[in-house]
Amino acid sequence: MLGGAELVEVSSNGEPGDKSRFVRGVERALLDGEADVGVHSAKDLPGELTEGLTLAAVPPREDPRDAWVGPGSSLDDVPEGARVGTASLRRRSQLLAARPDLEVHELHGNVDTRLRKLADGEADAIVLAVAGLRRLGRAGEIAFPIPSESMTPAAGQGALVVQIREGDEAALRAVDPLVEEAALRELTAERAAVTLLQATCASPIGIHARVDDQGDRMRIDSFVGLPDGSEWIRDRVDGDSAEPTLLGAELAKRLLDTGAREILDRAEKWSDGRV
Repeated sequence: MLGGAELVEVSSNGEPGDKSRFVRGVERALLDGEADVGVHSAKDLPGELTEGLTLAAVPPREDPRDAWVGPGSSLDDVPEGARVGTASLRRRSQLLAARPDLEVHELHGNVDTRLRKLADGEADAIVLAVAGLRRLGRAGEIAFPIPSESMTPAAGQGALVVQIREGDEAALRAVDPLVEEAALRELTAERAAVTLLQATCASPIGIHARVDDQGDRMRIDSFVGLPDGSEWIRDRVDGDSAEPTLLGAELAKRLLDTGAREILDRAEKWSDGRV
C-alpha cells in the first residue's frame, strides 16, 4: 500500500478477548510512537474513535458480501436442515430469516481454523466474508457470494481504514494517495448509521452503502433482526453521495421509528442468555 514503508508487527496479547483487541493493539503502537500509520479492518473499528487518533484514508473496497462455503449454488439450493457455523449474530439472524430450517450454531476461530473445522465435519457449511477469503488467497473455497439483498453485510465489511495520529501532517500526506472517495463515503454513511443505532460489533445489524458508478448517488440497505430470525426490519434510503453522514442518519432514524431499538434491546438480552 505504501511504497518504502517499514512494517511494524503488533501483538494483541494481553488485550481483552473481543475482536477489537486487534484495533487496540495497533492504536497503542500509534499512540506510543512505534508506528506512524495503522491499518484496520473497518468493521472492527468502534464507532467512537480513540482520542489522539484520526481516520486518514479508506482505500478501494473489496467485495463486501458474505460468502457461503459448503454445498449449494444459492441459499434456496442449500440442503434442508444443513448445519451452518458462524460466530456472527448478524449472519445467524439473516440465515434463519431466509431459511428457518437451517441449524445455525456458533463456530469460532480465524478463517483457516473455521475452514479446517468445516473439513473435519463440525458443520456442513460456514459463512465468511468474501473479502477475507480473497485477501488470504482462499477465494476458491467460495461456493457462492450471498446477494446483499438476502444478507446485508456488516458496516465496513470489505473496507480497510488507515489511521494516524492527529496533527501528523507527514503521515497524512503519505497516505493521501490511498484515498478512494466512493469507499470513504460508503464507510462514512455506514458508521453514521451504526453509531446512531448504538450498535456494537455483536449487534445483529447489517448496514451496506453503495455509491453508484457515476459517483453522485448512494443507496444504503439495512437489516436489524432477532438472532433467531423470527423478527426483522429491512429498509433502504437513496440520496446524494456527497452527504453520507446525513444519509446514514436518515436511515438510522427510519429504523428507530419502525422499532429497531426494541428489537436490538431484545437481541442483546438473547445474546446475554437472559431470554
